[in-house]
Amino acid sequence: MNPPLNTMTAPAARPVDQAHGLRQMFQTRVLRFIPVVSNPEVMYGGVVLERLCAAYAGFGLRTLVVDAGERARRPSELAEFDLREGLEELSPHVHYLPAKGLPLKHVDAQGCSQTLVDEIADAAPQMDVVLLHAPASELVRVLGRGSKGHNVRPLLFTDERAEGLTHAYAGVKVMAQRANWMAHDLIVCAAPNSQLAPQVARRLAQCADSFLHAAQHAWLPINPMEPPTREPSARFLEMAADLLRCAMPHTLGDSAFDQLVSPGAALPSRHAPVFN
Repeated sequence: MNPPLNTMTAPAARPVDQAHGLRQMFQTRVLRFIPVVSNPEVMYGGVVLERLCAAYAGFGLRTLVVDAGERARRPSELAEFDLREGLEELSPHVHYLPAKGLPLKHVDAQGCSQTLVDEIADAAPQMDVVLLHAPASELVRVLGRGSKGHNVRPLLFTDERAEGLTHAYAGVKVMAQRANWMAHDLIVCAAPNSQLAPQVARRLAQCADSFLHAAQHAWLPINPMEPPTREPSARFLEMAADLLRCAMPHTLGDSAFDQLVSPGAALPSRHAPVFN
């Protein structure tokens, strides 16, 4: 397993009051956006997201799932004006935001939806990780501009069927051509000891390399029928940690700070997560 991320920072100046101290701490907080390419040809997208949330909860991190996939629910009318109204707490470590169609509601004249990143940060400043689950084209709209200069590596998933593999390849193509995301990780949902799973991963890697010059960094099979209470495997934890290292960082700004310290807002935990 890769070693945990550690960030060396210089000692902060002594705060002059409590609010200043909170601001100093908060300004060092970073949300990490991980693009997860939705695949409507595969039944197990929820399982993939659930496993990632479990892994990050084990790391002591709080995760927000922003679900803009083809099968997701649309946000409520109130959430379209204030994303906080749409947040659903699934556990102390996991929140969920139904967001189908939301990226297009934030599109600008250049076809970019980067403002959605700021709104997500303002709505959930106490989160550490944002899993943005959406079609490849919408992931590019939301994260493409902000990801420049960062080694963003999206996660794709498929099953053993040709339809899922074809859709996954289409996602690789969109991201390579529109955002220059030239590497990806892959999860293949398959039965234990499946002989097809390695062939599926190899086929996608070959097509991505031959036609797009894109690279498959790593792939991993998971059994989608495992009970959700089972601990993630060591290999899955390694992939989850590596995805964090390649996530798009977003430093929280003053508006998110105001949400954090407003009456009724959840303050950050006293124990800083290892990745913040």
